[in-house]
Amino acid sequence: MSRFIFISLIAICLFSEGCNTENSDDMDGNSHTDRKIEVEVSMIWNQAPHSAFTDLIYANNFFYCSFREGSSHLGPGGSVRVIKSVNGMDWETAAFFEIKPSGSLSADLRDPKLSVTPDNRIMLLVDVEYYNNGNRANFRPYVSYSDATGQNFSSLTQCPIYDPQLSSVKSYWIWRVTWDKNGKGYGVDYLTPLSLFKTDDGKTYQSAGKINVDGNPNETTIRFDQNGKMYALIRREGGDQMGVLASSNAPYSEWTFNKLTERLGGPNFVFLNDETLCIGTRMHPALTTGLIITDLSGKTKKRVVLPSSGDCSYPGMVIHDEKLWVSYYSSHQGRTSIYLAKVPVAELTK
Repeated sequence: MSRFIFISLIAICLFSEGCNTENSDDMDGNSHTDRKIEVEVSMIWNQAPHSAFTDLIYANNFFYCSFREGSSHLGPGGSVRVIKSVNGMDWETAAFFEIKPSGSLSADLRDPKLSVTPDNRIMLLVDVEYYNNGNRANFRPYVSYSDATGQNFSSLTQCPIYDPQLSSVKSYWIWRVTWDKNGKGYGVDYLTPLSLFKTDDGKTYQSAGKINVDGNPNETTIRFDQNGKMYALIRREGGDQMGVLASSNAPYSEWTFNKLTERLGGPNFVFLNDETLCIGTRMHPALTTGLIITDLSGKTKKRVVLPSSGDCSYPGMVIHDEKLWVSYYSSHQGRTSIYLAKVPVAELTK
């Protein structure tokens, strides 16, 4: 296994440009100035020409970070790497996946998402995009599992067609899976917005209804509160392009929708407490990566901009040791690289 020692970008980024809170308007139009937030940021990986689309979990006393490696943002030849660290500073490769070209066919592995299954294995969900003679042909989700110790990942296996109504569909893409307290996993199909699916094993999926949102919705992250209520953070690329935070109680057939005052890109979020969410996303219009602190209806309380610019975003988010740990990628130092930010949760909830 290769090892990589993190490079400190900004040991403590306090009150400095690109790593602070901004003035913002709440949903009632009231302008307010937020406190400055202390953020520690480090580069943790940059061994490929282009590294992007991260996710982050903490399991079995290790951080695991997944991301795509390639020659550019999009195109055949993309691979997926999973790295791990006991302290967030010293990282080593835990798994590496690629699909080599065969004749006219090639593949791009994208948006690797991590979760912990009910039987305590690490699950890696990957979008595999197939190309024929250089033209993108179809999308299929693939999955890999670690053993119970978080080691020895299995080979990638294609997820089968998961809905009889889609038996003739060439492409489908479960963008992220989140597990509830009953051991059921839920995710949204990226390509047939917005179809909700559930799974018992992370590989085979069954239809669980629709989330009816207009504006060309696509990337969607699902989380559950302590009472089992489902929240869905939805990126929209049509209409006014503002993100939507939807919520529903089981069986997730009736939804409440709250439009954000923020446009999203690579959206992720966690609960900071019973009343506060932290959204990680590409920030607009500046095209930086940042955090948006909101209430449960998506009303913005503060915004924290991380050191980033250009090709960036797709954060992974973990709360550990009273800190929010955020992986993301950015091109602000030239080559697109993987970064890790740490923010005291207490600072975000003040």
